[in-house]
Amino acid sequence: MKYLIFIALASTISNAALAASETYTIDGNHTLPRFSYSHFGYSTQLSRFDKTAGKIVIDRMAKTGTVDITVDMTSVNTGSTLFNEHIQGKDFLDTAKYPTATFKSSQLKFAGDQLVAIDGTLTLKGISKPVSLKITSFHCMPHPIYLKTACGANATTVVKRTDFDMGKYAPNVSDEVTIDIPVEATKDLL
Repeated sequence: MKYLIFIALASTISNAALAASETYTIDGNHTLPRFSYSHFGYSTQLSRFDKTAGKIVIDRMAKTGTVDITVDMTSVNTGSTLFNEHIQGKDFLDTAKYPTATFKSSQLKFAGDQLVAIDGTLTLKGISKPVSLKITSFHCMPHPIYLKTACGANATTVVKRTDFDMGKYAPNVSDEVTIDIPVEATKDLL
């Protein structure tokens, strides 16, 4: 009887350990959100942010989790120092008043074992709006350099500049902005 109780207890502990939430810290060297938009119809411009931080908590067995990401808006990188300064002005990012943007979520959506979407709130320029990120890839495995578990994903969404008080020159400069986020994060050790 003691043996059966021991097996039941061990099984419960084992299943609880497998279903436990794991916390991952964003790898800022490999998480560089990009944004693109039509520039007067001439071309599609592509820029990025060079500083991102945050945490992702995920329970892959329970298919739940949270995302809390902060992007340093002063790290915008358009490829032009002059345009970096221009886009940080009041008509656009207004980084003097709003130096960061955040994305927060507790709504991770799975199809089987694959993470396929994250619904959350994007706060940009002090304005919060619901945003759904489509996950186009999701992969976790031991990291060959860091020697601990890491997860990565690619996410994409489209937002309107006018929703965030950045509508200058719209619609000539596209109101719709595509945001692509390559994200990598490493598991926090206990």
